[in-house]
Amino acid sequence: MMITMRKLLLISFFQFCFIAGVMAANSTEDALLQTEISNIKNPKLNVYSAGQPTKAQLKQAKESGVKHIVNLRPRSEQDWDEKAYVNSLGMRYHHIPVAGPEDINQENAAKLEMALAKNRGEPILVHCASGNRVGALVALNEGVEHQDIDAAITTGKQWGLTRLEPVVREKLKELVE
Repeated sequence: MMITMRKLLLISFFQFCFIAGVMAANSTEDALLQTEISNIKNPKLNVYSAGQPTKAQLKQAKESGVKHIVNLRPRSEQDWDEKAYVNSLGMRYHHIPVAGPEDINQENAAKLEMALAKNRGEPILVHCASGNRVGALVALNEGVEHQDIDAAITTGKQWGLTRLEPVVREKLKELVE
């Protein structure tokens, strides 16, 4: 079967689009990981986990291609209106307040999972003060989904889990055993 010039051009076009998309994602990744956002991690394509970014760092995130910001810090921990600032930059703002260990629960883990799923592959930055709560919610969701506590903790650490590991382990024991 002979490939026509038209088919060859279509195949080349789709390959170009795929490569351009990968290059754009890598460009976003490189640019964002070079910022001074505390504890910045890139656990998944177009998904970043971090500590609290400054206004200047949020602007850098926007310039790097980030379209969504998910803030896990309760309003009581912030002395400025992050939502208004993020919206003024043209990014979408999502807020899931996690004040402490009592808020590391299935409901908030599911909300974070939903926020990540709704971004449709667009670059997203999830943050708390240090990245610890981000990793805790991801680990909790992972453990409930796959029933493997150690694997869930490993995944959580890739997202920023640190001091909340004992809390997550205890909650997962209750949920999966």
